[in-house]
Amino acid sequence: MRISDVVRRKGGQVVTIRSEETVERLLDLLAEHRIGALVVSDDGESVTGIVSERDVVRHLQKDGAAVLLAPVGSIMTADVKTSELDVPIEELARTMTEMRIRHVPVVVDGKLQAIVSIGDIVKHRIDELQSERDQLVGYIQQ
Repeated sequence: MRISDVVRRKGGQVVTIRSEETVERLLDLLAEHRIGALVVSDDGESVTGIVSERDVVRHLQKDGAAVLLAPVGSIMTADVKTSELDVPIEELARTMTEMRIRHVPVVVDGKLQAIVSIGDIVKHRIDELQSERDQLVGYIQQ
């Protein structure tokens, strides 16, 4: 199975934010969409960075409430690990675990196509296992 299978199931909608937007706006979008991270993209196609709830908490602890008025670009991770659609799911899961990251943007020809979370990968794997179980049970009962 490949990342394209996960994207096909969950869809390619990606919520993005521009680097000059405030952290307060970032928090509004995270809450509105009930997600844990946003891709930072100044043109809506390329990946400028990624910013998560954890980034906000770390900077809030260090800088206090003033971080809410800071630009997202000042707290984002600029060195973003991305994936392509043809990457095996197991490979990306291993990379995410080793790098301790929970969200990976999916890029095709330099353009943002989707975002995959570790939860998406786990859900996909659980669905696969359930399907295999159902097939084995059906085979045994015949």
